[in-house]
Amino acid sequence: MSEQPPSSPAAAPSEPPPPKPKRQKPWYIVLGRKVLKGVDRFIARHSLVGDPAFFDPADFAWTRELEANWAVVRAELDEIMRERDALPNFQDISEDQKRLSQDNQWKTFFLYGYGYKMEENCLRCPETTRLVEHVPGMKTAFFSILAPGKHIPAHRGPYKGVMRYHLGLSVPEPRERCRIRVGHEVAYWEEGKSMLFDDTYNHEVWNDTDGVRVVLFLDVMRPMRFPASLVNRMAFTLIRLSPYVQRARRNQKRWLQRQRQSRAR
Repeated sequence: MSEQPPSSPAAAPSEPPPPKPKRQKPWYIVLGRKVLKGVDRFIARHSLVGDPAFFDPADFAWTRELEANWAVVRAELDEIMRERDALPNFQDISEDQKRLSQDNQWKTFFLYGYGYKMEENCLRCPETTRLVEHVPGMKTAFFSILAPGKHIPAHRGPYKGVMRYHLGLSVPEPRERCRIRVGHEVAYWEEGKSMLFDDTYNHEVWNDTDGVRVVLFLDVMRPMRFPASLVNRMAFTLIRLSPYVQRARRNQKRWLQRQRQSRAR
């Protein structure tokens, strides 16, 4: 009887490749977030306006001037919207927004960012610039433009020392399908009306309509008791000088430069 050759061993199943290591966040972001958690608790304790998800705009006199002049702001917005497709996506300016939006459905037009004035943009919207410069403690001001069907997923803002303000400029119907949730509360924009909230609460936004939603978006320093107000200003200054903000500032300058070159052709 012939001897059978030994059978070849079965091939070992290939193992899946090891998962890619999670990208480490820069040290200054990790450290900054830890520091800001403590600062946020301090701010909540010393806030002169409490710690709600939504504030009553009627408690802030400066909201009345913005509402009274909303049609003026809307007229300047309409001129900017003629070139809506060329406006920068939010994540093109603030790279941290890539975790929230990676398409071209969230456009921006900045007048101020963390206290830095965008001179060229302000010249194109002189009345809007005048109005926002009258707002006490205004640090950021821009048009926030959401395309039809855009959803901004749940997230939290980085810093409790500012309040977030929206003035409705273009709000499509039905308004129930164009909404924001802050904490457990849901609100709807109205043209010419103010909305004021704390963006460190978990929040998300939907524009489930066929129209474009635009608001004038401001960040305004939160009123604080002294000397906590000094701590708030110091914390904001450190954020303003951070690599995160400086990178966004450079991105804005690059966009403006491309626009100048495009107009020169």
